[in-house]
Amino acid sequence: MFETLAIYLVEKGALTQSELELIEQVSVLKKVRKNQLLLEEGKFSNFIGFVAKGSFRLFRTAENGQEHIMKFAIENWWISDFTSFMSGEPSNCYIDALENSELILFSRENWDHLLATIPNFKRMIDRLTAKNFEAHQNRIFSNISEPAEIRYDNFVKKYPTLYNRIPLYMIASFLGIKRETLSRIRKQAASKRDAS
Repeated sequence: MFETLAIYLVEKGALTQSELELIEQVSVLKKVRKNQLLLEEGKFSNFIGFVAKGSFRLFRTAENGQEHIMKFAIENWWISDFTSFMSGEPSNCYIDALENSELILFSRENWDHLLATIPNFKRMIDRLTAKNFEAHQNRIFSNISEPAEIRYDNFVKKYPTLYNRIPLYMIASFLGIKRETLSRIRKQAASKRDAS
């Protein structure tokens, strides 16, 4: 399982074999069943996980019980409640597995140690953090300024493999629209394709 992360780290951060060995020494391999919670609201997010296999979602639950999906994570993506992880405060989110999945986990202590002792790793994480922040800003802008049809189209183009693995009601939640609206948009998109 670590081999997946090693390939990713060499590709994204040009890490050396000795650096990979240091990272492997502090990594914890974890298998998670479909629908199993990795994090519950009110608990501390004391890990960062690299998805080696499978998929996850990070979500919040409103007072009325409605779920609001903040993030998905599939192979070669990172998952955590980063706010709780960095602040040490209890999480207001849940993380669960959407499929039988495999993760490589790092504790806060080990993560901080890796960032302090492996400059290539820190540079890579800084770049990924900046990219993630930009994606987050773009998503907020899209949700407040673009019609649902554009958001749906962008989601399908940006995440074609994810789209086929996630239930429609979760995609609707992520896009901030109702399931019925998503069904209508999908039907209209299919009609346009058929007419072409």
